[in-house]
Amino acid sequence: MWKRIGLLLPLLSAVLSPARDKPENWLEVRSEHFSVVTNANEKAGRRIADQFERMRSVFHQALPHVALDDGSPVIVMAIKDEKDFRALEPQAYLAKGQLKLGGLFLRALDKNYVLMRVDAEGEHPYAVIYHEYTHLLLGKSSEWIPLWLNEGLAEFYENTDIHEKDVALGQPSFGNLELLRQNRLLPLAALFAVDTNSPYYHEENKGSIFYAESWALTHYLFVKDNKEKTSHLADYVDLMAKKEDTVAAAARSFGDLKQLQSTLEGYIRQGNYTFFHGPISAEVDDTAFKVQALTGTQADAVRADFLAYNERVADARPLLDRVLQEDPQNVSAHETMGFLEFRAGHIDEARKWYEQAVKLDSQSYIAHYYFAAISMSAGASPSDDGRIEASLRAAIKLNPSFAPPFERLAAFEGMRHRNLDEAHIMALTATQLDPGNVGYRLTGANVLMEMGRDKDAIAVLRNALRIAKSPEETAMVQNSILRAEEYATARQRAAEQNSRRVAEELKTRAQGNAEFAGEGVASDEAAEEEVPKGPHRFLSGILQNVRCHAQRMDLTIAAKGKTTPLHSGNYYKIGFTALGFEPKGDLNPCVNLEGRPAKVEYVESSAESAAPYVVAIELHK
Repeated sequence: MWKRIGLLLPLLSAVLSPARDKPENWLEVRSEHFSVVTNANEKAGRRIADQFERMRSVFHQALPHVALDDGSPVIVMAIKDEKDFRALEPQAYLAKGQLKLGGLFLRALDKNYVLMRVDAEGEHPYAVIYHEYTHLLLGKSSEWIPLWLNEGLAEFYENTDIHEKDVALGQPSFGNLELLRQNRLLPLAALFAVDTNSPYYHEENKGSIFYAESWALTHYLFVKDNKEKTSHLADYVDLMAKKEDTVAAAARSFGDLKQLQSTLEGYIRQGNYTFFHGPISAEVDDTAFKVQALTGTQADAVRADFLAYNERVADARPLLDRVLQEDPQNVSAHETMGFLEFRAGHIDEARKWYEQAVKLDSQSYIAHYYFAAISMSAGASPSDDGRIEASLRAAIKLNPSFAPPFERLAAFEGMRHRNLDEAHIMALTATQLDPGNVGYRLTGANVLMEMGRDKDAIAVLRNALRIAKSPEETAMVQNSILRAEEYATARQRAAEQNSRRVAEELKTRAQGNAEFAGEGVASDEAAEEEVPKGPHRFLSGILQNVRCHAQRMDLTIAAKGKTTPLHSGNYYKIGFTALGFEPKGDLNPCVNLEGRPAKVEYVESSAESAAPYVVAIELHK
């Protein structure tokens, strides 16, 4: 985890020379699941690709029920020596007196980077890589796997040594043992209950105890199950997958927790520890690897992208400038420039770079996704809708294992109140691909609210609350639940009031106005008109002349020096939102819209004499 090893603290900047001092021999070795970019030789590149495929095989053997691919590529930057490694490593490690890294794992939304030294030394030079790779693999299980086991497994697998023919797995962590021998253990019931909001996870000293004890218990249970041919840890995992309470599941799987605590304390004090050593069962066919020599420009583009994701912006930009000067059509450089501008808050510039990347290479799912996502966040005009939707669908087609465009398409259709069944499926797909992403569940809940499925939406939000990973996420979900419950209550109350009002009006007409007798008033007044099909348009101005009759609403909007009439056959179907403020109390559209500034979304009616049909109203301050 980044927060544990402090990789992204911007302490100083080591500037790369904008001009190449000498030509370097960079090449790319592609295996089935990894891309190795190296400035060593082909033999080293092949060996590293082979090792990573073996690493993947080891994890597959150890975690057979875990999906190993998340739709984002894993790019290994294998650097030949310390000098070139320091030109890429995080700034925090460039300061005098800092520990020397042998490697790191950098996870981002659209790709996963590994930085490693070919000549790395030490007892476990790639411990960070193995630790973070474990988290990457367990990401799809984060909905139900408890935090202690998630971190315990990562600590367990980080002490792995993979050789050509065999592997040493789960070697003892002497740093964790020393810490635990000098400090009091957490009660196991407390350890099992730790979540991302717990001080044991966030406070440095308590966090260290949490990680160390999670490792010790995981190590003990692994060894015990192996020696005794039992499956207590697997039984616990099965119970957790069934949403059992973590403490109750531990008691069922491991027995008396007080006895387990005592046994664990003795296990930590002992001097000898078992670990696993054996052959690697899977064969890796390195003849299938694809080797490609990279030009200086191509290598600079890859290095610049890594530096950008590694927050060394001052070093990335000179490389990007050089790449674009030498190769103006370089798609990777356009994408990286878009990434830098977006992170700097320059939304319009970011959109332009990604838009150019899409035009240069229609096969880049990353360019398609970011162009669409940034366009949506920037408040695109209706004329952009076609391109946004096309890019999202292209990204999904190019990489159906990549979750983000599914979520964005769900949000896109939900905001436009169309294709809501498909929007719901898109949100579900995104959640299935990345179950631990709280934001995807919030989008799914919003779509369900648009569909009028308030109870289902609230149930989704309550499930999201269980997997929130930080206090900020927890607060966000709690606020969403509160708003959804208030909206559902208001909608139910409004529907009940409307039903009573319509019933009373019909009763009055039936009794006191003969000309309406027998003319089917109920079907005429209560019928819901079909929403016209066609392009959605937007207009900002002042709402005026608001009139309601049963469920119907007629109003006008004064904008750009003219007044436009608008109509809705059922104003309870209008999507009401507020921009930049929280409305006070319940919104009564028939009373509270008059004179308000707003942005209206509408559809032109097919009948020339009919007013445009209102779809949504966004109230402004």
